[in-house]
Amino acid sequence: MFFHKHPYKPFINNDTTKLIVGTLPPPRFTSGELLEKDVDFCYGSYYNSLWLYIDAIHGLNLLYDNSYEAIEQRKQFLIQNKIGVCDIVASAEREKIDASDLGMTNIVLRDLIGYLQDYPNVETLLFTGGNSKNGPEYFFRKHIKEYDLKLELVSSDIPRIHKFQLDNRIIKTVSLTSASGSANRAIGSMSLYQKLKNRNPDFNTFDFRVMQYREYF
Repeated sequence: MFFHKHPYKPFINNDTTKLIVGTLPPPRFTSGELLEKDVDFCYGSYYNSLWLYIDAIHGLNLLYDNSYEAIEQRKQFLIQNKIGVCDIVASAEREKIDASDLGMTNIVLRDLIGYLQDYPNVETLLFTGGNSKNGPEYFFRKHIKEYDLKLELVSSDIPRIHKFQLDNRIIKTVSLTSASGSANRAIGSMSLYQKLKNRNPDFNTFDFRVMQYREYF
């Protein structure tokens, strides 16, 4: 049994207005066995392309390696854009050592509502995936039941948008299409993607995510 502990503390500042919320980075980030193009930071897996999309949107010329400079580039982008990262899973156990959300058992969640109370400027949660089992929105829905809170649908279009009230503030949630390559098949079945693909045969799943993420990053 592999004990999969989140290797990074939440990255949040006092002026943070948006929080990226995922589950756990791949197990190799817990064991410290990074690949050559991995970055030792949130969403640092080269095969989870979140930073590739952000790089394409902003032209950041990011490094993709194990260097200190690569980490600092990402931190500076987040700070300048008032974006934080607070994945919702603190730890889990795995029979098979892979990055599958469905493979997690004995899951311990972070107190995300507690972080939101500590950082009152956060107004948007960016889920890196939807409400499928063991995804970030799925876990968040379970978590907020403990606080007698629930999500209210704002828009059923992709990305799906909800809102909820915490004390005296309204917080929006956006369920982005996952940056993982495993989501490519789901993208291919979306009517919007098919429509854009028919217009431009060169349009691909990378372009689709860049188009979607641009509004929020």
